[in-house]
Amino acid sequence: MTRTRHAVPMILALFTLMAGAAGAEEAPDNITAARDENGRYYTADDVPTFKVTEDGTVDWLTYSGFRRYHSECHVCHGPEGEGSSYAPALKTSAINMDYYDFVDVVTNGRKKVSAAENSVMPAFGENVNVMCYLDDIYVYLKARGADALPRGRPAKKEAKSDAIKDAEKACLGHE
Repeated sequence: MTRTRHAVPMILALFTLMAGAAGAEEAPDNITAARDENGRYYTADDVPTFKVTEDGTVDWLTYSGFRRYHSECHVCHGPEGEGSSYAPALKTSAINMDYYDFVDVVTNGRKKVSAAENSVMPAFGENVNVMCYLDDIYVYLKARGADALPRGRPAKKEAKSDAIKDAEKACLGHE
């Protein structure tokens, strides 16, 4: 009888843990490419992502993102998305922040002012050198945050697809 009295609470606790684990929702996979659409890679939730092959070849957007990040973002956020004394690391933001929140912050800016913090992210919604390449920058930072891409210019890249070329021309007004 003593064994049964001790076993029942343990069994109930185990059952509760298992039921809680089964009911808990896992965060969506924000990294793995589930599909390719004309050289653009997306997660199962249709969020842009990167593709890096075993030999180190990166998709075009990741390569382009490296270039665009270093022309527009690294002055404040540091090389390779590592952060600086002036602004935070973005490589972790691309992993932890919802894609749509990321787009909103870059487009509209953000101001955080408190006793512990005073930071301002300017709005880039009017800057075509950022907005036409926002997904590129995002997937580059995501690849860096996932440690799928080492520091430095990617040595190998996929070719730029016609669809990406056409979208770039349309965004820049060069049709």
